[in-house]
Amino acid sequence: MTDVIILHGAWHQPAHYAELADLLRARELSVEVPDLYELSLAESTAKVEAVVCGSSQPPVVVGHSFGGVTAGTVRGAAALVFLNSWILDVDESPAKILGETPGEPGEGLIAVPDADGRLRLDPADARAKLFGDIDEPAATRAMELLRPEPPTIFNATPTEVSWRDTPSIYLRGQQDRTIASPLPDRFARRCSRTETWDTSHSPYLRYPAAVADLIQHQRAAHAN
Repeated sequence: MTDVIILHGAWHQPAHYAELADLLRARELSVEVPDLYELSLAESTAKVEAVVCGSSQPPVVVGHSFGGVTAGTVRGAAALVFLNSWILDVDESPAKILGETPGEPGEGLIAVPDADGRLRLDPADARAKLFGDIDEPAATRAMELLRPEPPTIFNATPTEVSWRDTPSIYLRGQQDRTIASPLPDRFARRCSRTETWDTSHSPYLRYPAAVADLIQHQRAAHAN
């Protein structure tokens, strides 16, 4: 049985969420953090739904950042928790939304193609925007875990979504500058309720116990 499924963001990997997962496990919750690296949206959705189907009770699905794209398509979840997440509707893609949404100067992440054509984050920019309110050595470890992403991540386009019919909460960080400023409000309106915290892009590192509380509350509130 799986109680909680945590979906990592772009450039991230499951190890980023180890502390949060351990906190939840210490509360006797079963946690899965699948690796979705280089999978298409359809492949990611299928991988997560396989975990959902293998559970005796519907789990809570947590999506951080780009992990929210997959979370919003997964069927069978008891509830969804979005942490500074992207939430796409049918036929939307990150590339399309970003092309239509001018942000303020300094918003968004700086990514540069490497020799293999993957996008690598600028270290100084990533340190400031992803982990700017995270103390050392946690921030250093988080930076070491970042990995390049194929540019195809921006083409992810759902053909169907589940967030319309699943109870959800959107956790928005007041200091988050990774997403163009009009978008968090747009994404949050797609959720059942919203909370705003004084944090940047990584509340699961800044306030891991509080994020664990939030997830546990969602599970208790929507358990069968």
